[in-house]
Amino acid sequence: MDYSTLISPALGILVGVLMGLTGAGGGILSVPLLVFFLDLPITEAAPIALCAVALASSIGAILGLKNKILRYKAAGFMAIFGLALSPIGLWLAPKIPNAPLQVLFSLILLYVAIRLLRQARNEIKGVPEEHRKPPPCLMNPAIGKLQWTMPCARALMLAGSLAGFLSGLLGVGGGFIIVPALKRYTDLPVKSIVATSLGVLAIITGGGAIFSAASGSLNIMVAAPFALAALGGLLMGQLLGKKISGSYTQLIFSIFTLVIAIGLLIKGVLLFNT
Repeated sequence: MDYSTLISPALGILVGVLMGLTGAGGGILSVPLLVFFLDLPITEAAPIALCAVALASSIGAILGLKNKILRYKAAGFMAIFGLALSPIGLWLAPKIPNAPLQVLFSLILLYVAIRLLRQARNEIKGVPEEHRKPPPCLMNPAIGKLQWTMPCARALMLAGSLAGFLSGLLGVGGGFIIVPALKRYTDLPVKSIVATSLGVLAIITGGGAIFSAASGSLNIMVAAPFALAALGGLLMGQLLGKKISGSYTQLIFSIFTLVIAIGLLIKGVLLFNT
């Protein structure tokens, strides 16, 4: 049996547990882990990561829809633009050398880690959030749905487009873009934001995974056990999450992400010299 078919389920479980503990953002570590432990270039690791995120986020989105906390119109609107940009990212990725692509990914990972670390520290210390002006997308309390305006549609369109492009280019789900965007541009409660983000990710990453499989760039022998194990890990992570404080979970995750980002950056820089 190929080594990758043995190690990929273990990595999938780890990614799934992190997704279950931290939400959709945990999927951003899929690609770095595949790069480190399976020594795959990002262009091969990205489609595999997309499969795992697509499967896990689909289950989360279905549960959100069942619990009536997923804003499906907003999710569908963002996903349309994400799907339009995702193939462009998938097309562009093989044309960029692995070293600069890896450095780009590590820098994005560093940004996410530092932001999460700052948020976790503020929550643990009890620092209140800064006052902000009303977002462009407001809930109508009479019907419990978003009121659509041009500024609202423009903000969601841009967030969905960027998430889709990076999803195709780097194999990240895009939750690290969608969740902050929904927090900034809407007044949705946190549970609804997470569920809506999962709905967007399920469509974008699902489309990206299908596109990768159709173009022959998906290694199904690694992707299948990785994705199934990630789903199992997701359920385990959700159970663990009920017993661990969210702030401390985010703190641990952000430190872990920071370490991975620095390691990936060093590896990417070294690739320039080989």
